[in-house]
Amino acid sequence: MKLYADLPARRLGQVVADLLMIAWVFLWARVGRAVHNSTLELAEPGHRLESAGSGFRDKLTTAGNTVDDLPVLDDKVATPFRDAAGAGTTIEEAGRDLVSAVESLATTLGWVTALTPILIVGAFWLAARWRFVRRATAAQSLVDSVDDLDLFALRAMSNQPLQRLSRISPDPAGGVAAWRPGGDPRPRPPRALGLRPPAPPEDGRRPPRPLHPEVSSTGSTWGSVHTRDHHGGALLRPHVRLVLP
Repeated sequence: MKLYADLPARRLGQVVADLLMIAWVFLWARVGRAVHNSTLELAEPGHRLESAGSGFRDKLTTAGNTVDDLPVLDDKVATPFRDAAGAGTTIEEAGRDLVSAVESLATTLGWVTALTPILIVGAFWLAARWRFVRRATAAQSLVDSVDDLDLFALRAMSNQPLQRLSRISPDPAGGVAAWRPGGDPRPRPPRALGLRPPAPPEDGRRPPRPLHPEVSSTGSTWGSVHTRDHHGGALLRPHVRLVLP
């Protein structure tokens, strides 16, 4: 699987896009966290209500127990205090329920705030990256013979306007065939069709017919690498890079 292009400018753009996506996720994660914390502040009245109900219950319960301990008074006097303490328990439970509801709301708002922009932008980013990886991987697996190079040359030609093709050559398809490694180097179509012709060797000699092409990237350029024939002599063979739009 090929994740990045070999052409420096294209690879730099992909790396920058990936870093921006990471920064985007981090930014909205922080925003979602801030929304969560801000919403939790709405639970403060619930905490106070819970605390007040608990205190009210404890005080009335203590008062009822105190009255019950008096030798002159019987349990009938302590009973109203204990019944009123039950109201404090109800208030405490209401405050607790309010806090729980606010916490659930804060969690929901935090996730929605963070995930909505992340998923929207991430969907476009992931689609673009997956499309490149799929096409680059397929291209790298295909370009393993001279015949496959013709396929990509014709693909480049098919993306050009007809007016441009007519200015290049009266027979663009024949020009592409002649441009094939080992063919006639006189036609000009490669660069005009979006393909770079092979660079001339340093000693000025015409490159011999390659043994086989090598795939190195997603670009559409010809370079040359040295190898040795079975007599030890230096040969040149092309180094292919396929440019994917």
